[in-house]
Amino acid sequence: MKILFYLMRGVLYLRYFFHMITNTGAFGHNRARMETAPWKICGSRVKDTLFLHHVKQFHESSCSVATVACVVNTLLDIQGRLPAVPVTQQDLLDTVTTAYWKERMGPKGYKGRRGLPLSDLGQVVEAALTAFDISHQGVEVVQAFRAPDQIQACKQNLRSRLEGFDTSGNGIIIAHFDQGSLLPELNIPHISPVGAFDPESGSVTILDVDISVSHPYTVSFDQFYKAISTNYLHLFHLFGYGRGGYVYIRL
Repeated sequence: MKILFYLMRGVLYLRYFFHMITNTGAFGHNRARMETAPWKICGSRVKDTLFLHHVKQFHESSCSVATVACVVNTLLDIQGRLPAVPVTQQDLLDTVTTAYWKERMGPKGYKGRRGLPLSDLGQVVEAALTAFDISHQGVEVVQAFRAPDQIQACKQNLRSRLEGFDTSGNGIIIAHFDQGSLLPELNIPHISPVGAFDPESGSVTILDVDISVSHPYTVSFDQFYKAISTNYLHLFHLFGYGRGGYVYIRL
């Protein structure tokens, strides 16, 4: 397992340095725009509260924990049940046992596997909402495709949900994406909530939970879709990671 880990890291760094030297990928012209100004209250309860409860992950593989903490506290706040001390990431790991979540966050992982693939993320989100008795209409796991016969419908459905999120706050989108396709980082699977969407420009703002990313950032809809529809490096498949996508919480 260690040999596979070092092999994978070597391939990832080779790809990273190639993009850096050639000014391609996230090092190219279409870079994410960092939102350095403080978030201004916009009147959308869901968006405003997501920004309020945005937290950073506590180690390199715990992006799912920070993301779910943000979402759980957001929904508890909106539903008027946020405790005096918001739900912590440790609270979540102690409460939600689905998919061996806590074990996956440990230094050795669960059977050598760390982090959460897309399908496991969906199970964990549903379990967390149930554990904290959060009212919602449903949780859907959506794998994003690039095949010609599937991409258009998938894009239209996603855009419709982003517009609903922006205008009426009727859902929350958690992205499972290739971080290195949006930022000058390694091309690894990553998880973070969507914080905003601009229907006019089609831009998507990511509330990235990575502690090394100092601000939320905005990308075009097409960049966002490319990131969530990435078929991760084949070596990741051995650890349960296939293609990216998103988890949609219907409110």
